[in-house]
Amino acid sequence: MDTVEQTTEKTLVLTRIFNAPRALVFKAWTDPDRAAVWWGPQGFATLSCQMDVRTGGAWRIRMRSPEGTTHTKRGIYQEIVPPERLVFTWAWEDADGVPGHETLVTIHLEDHGQATKLTLHQAVFESATSRDAHRAGWSSCFERFTAYLAQT
Repeated sequence: MDTVEQTTEKTLVLTRIFNAPRALVFKAWTDPDRAAVWWGPQGFATLSCQMDVRTGGAWRIRMRSPEGTTHTKRGIYQEIVPPERLVFTWAWEDADGVPGHETLVTIHLEDHGQATKLTLHQAVFESATSRDAHRAGWSSCFERFTAYLAQT
């Protein structure tokens, strides 16, 4: 469905309606087996997906790009309010396992009739270029998420 974007130079806000109940959307964000199917840009393959979904718990996802490059992202859950809110840190990990610049992601879910309105807020980016790369990644990821929900 339609995506609404509200951004500043170092903040990204995306809103999208998904044709699935809120409880299912929340579960797809918090179950590693489900997230492994859809989380990542189109064409990427998940190599591993670990999620300790509790306040203070860690998450880590390793993916392979279509070109064969491995990308790893990780973070810590800051807040979990089923089925309406999920807050976690986000950082890319380098080849030595060292995290890069960290941002905070907030996922807010609202009932929208039979569907779910998802608002993603991510900040604070180091630059507009980094923000734009994440916008492209999340937009592609949301396409995969839409396809996943249609099959569930």
